[in-house]
Amino acid sequence: MVHVSTKVLECMSTPETLNAAQLAGSQIPADAEPFALFDAWMAEAQRSELNDANAMALATATAQAAPSVRMVLLKGHGREEGAECGVVGGGFTFFTNMGSRKGTDLAANQQAAILFHWKSLRRQIRVEGELTEVSSQRADAYFHSRPYKSQVGSAASEQSRPLPERQTYLDRVQELWAAHEADGEVPRPDHWTGFTLSPRRIEFWMDRANRLHDRRVFTRESGAAPWSNTLLYP
Repeated sequence: MVHVSTKVLECMSTPETLNAAQLAGSQIPADAEPFALFDAWMAEAQRSELNDANAMALATATAQAAPSVRMVLLKGHGREEGAECGVVGGGFTFFTNMGSRKGTDLAANQQAAILFHWKSLRRQIRVEGELTEVSSQRADAYFHSRPYKSQVGSAASEQSRPLPERQTYLDRVQELWAAHEADGEVPRPDHWTGFTLSPRRIEFWMDRANRLHDRRVFTRESGAAPWSNTLLYP
């Protein structure tokens, strides 16, 4: 016979109660402007996350809709982001090697989604929309803002392609390093560029106790259109 203590039985039979905080209304304001709200959450993440608060999962798909996802870094955002390449209404910018898997996806299908997850804050933001390539001037400026060693590493890489052995890549790194060290910068490869995602949908999610999470989605038909929003069931 298994004996269960009276204390354990009491804990098992005691009903949980919901406190006032758990039953409070939405903490994601309905009158928020989504880029401004993103700025506020990002600022908090930069204070609380140990590494790379601007890290985001980027999901792309082939022309046949086969998806893939990877982590990249956000390098620009806001209501004026992408204006130099014709984006209206702002967006979110990242950079990539077009020879990579995500690059070949983007060449075939310029619809994408990004996800920010800040574990320390128990918050996430999902963004969906269409991508526009940045200007060559913007790509040049960002590429050459990186440390010299990072420029060399990027230019030497045929990203995502099979590598016979690591030494092949290291030899290319050393060759490029020697060729451009006197200049202090490497010419930006033609296949290295950036994209701005113009959002049609931005969803904010925050953790609440007992899985009573808070979700609000902002949507618009185009970059020039006004935002509308609604709460979502968690």
